[in-house]
Amino acid sequence: MEDKRQKQEKIVSMFDEIASTYDVTNRVLSMGIDKSWRKKGCDKTFQLLDRQDDLTVLDVACGTGDMLQWWRDRGESAGVTFKRFIGVDPSEGMLKVAKEKVDYADFVVAKAQEMPIEENTSDILSISYGIRNVVDRQEAINEFYRVLKPGGMVVILEFTKREDRGLKGKVVDFYMQKILPTIGGLVSRNYEAYRYLPDSIEGFLTTDMLKSELEKAGFTVEYTQSFSMGISTLIIAKK
Repeated sequence: MEDKRQKQEKIVSMFDEIASTYDVTNRVLSMGIDKSWRKKGCDKTFQLLDRQDDLTVLDVACGTGDMLQWWRDRGESAGVTFKRFIGVDPSEGMLKVAKEKVDYADFVVAKAQEMPIEENTSDILSISYGIRNVVDRQEAINEFYRVLKPGGMVVILEFTKREDRGLKGKVVDFYMQKILPTIGGLVSRNYEAYRYLPDSIEGFLTTDMLKSELEKAGFTVEYTQSFSMGISTLIIAKK
């Protein structure tokens, strides 16, 4: 059986391979709906955050930089000002794409559970559809708490495991298990990567379990919302 380190390296390698097609595949698979999920996450965080000026935003598992773009655009619309944007990801392939898209951020190659970021320095820490891919998840959540300023917010968007196994749940399961891997494989030319997605969701936590892990690290959960029949979940918690 592969150990945690080998499993994490395998996941990072997979994202390196699909980096060039990642954005277009995501837009196709979500039919663009993920944009509204990200927008909601940003807007609600700015409403809950005590500070509005000179914010430092740290996006973990930043991938191709999508969320960093949303933070800046939604912040500017809300009159928020920023001091610094930082993107962290262990995949050099993903960061190569991110650097071409986002020229106002600093990027760091690092794992979520081992970030070379000083403690108490970030106002907002986000991780969008990435916490599921972190093998040592509780260590990562503890690291999030370390680098956030007191009163700072951790913002998680994720495909959490659903407890609803009724008709709606079966419809979602059919899409995730049958349609998503096929379309994702065709667009990215990497079927294995998009077979991994539904499998990783099924093996992940429920929303309540993830909230418990945040609370164990010292966070207070401020806001939770599910989207699109429970496919995606937004959790915002305060240090």
